[in-house]
Amino acid sequence: MDGYLLTLFTHQDRRHAHRPLHEWLLDAARGLGLRGGTVVPGAESFGHDGRRHSAHFFELADQPVEVQLALTTDQLQDFFALLARERVEVFYVSTRVEFGTTGPSG
Repeated sequence: MDGYLLTLFTHQDRRHAHRPLHEWLLDAARGLGLRGGTVVPGAESFGHDGRRHSAHFFELADQPVEVQLALTTDQLQDFFALLARERVEVFYVSTRVEFGTTGPSG
């Protein structure tokens, strides 16, 4: 199947609708019928303002987090429309990909 790999970049303490943003993003994707998504914690990053973000031993609030989704073109448009309606601002990278599954059920 042809589509997109969408990677959204945030950090642990960002919230939307009183929930961690990365959790909200996964649930939003599930609500649109996506078949899966992955949250990837990062060790360290820096944002558009040049400020460093990292996980500290006692405090994980500033830990970088990526949310990765594989979407069809229609799903990508629906997901971006939802983000616009919800007024979610998040940096992303979208890459054209081929995706599917292997094995007897694939």
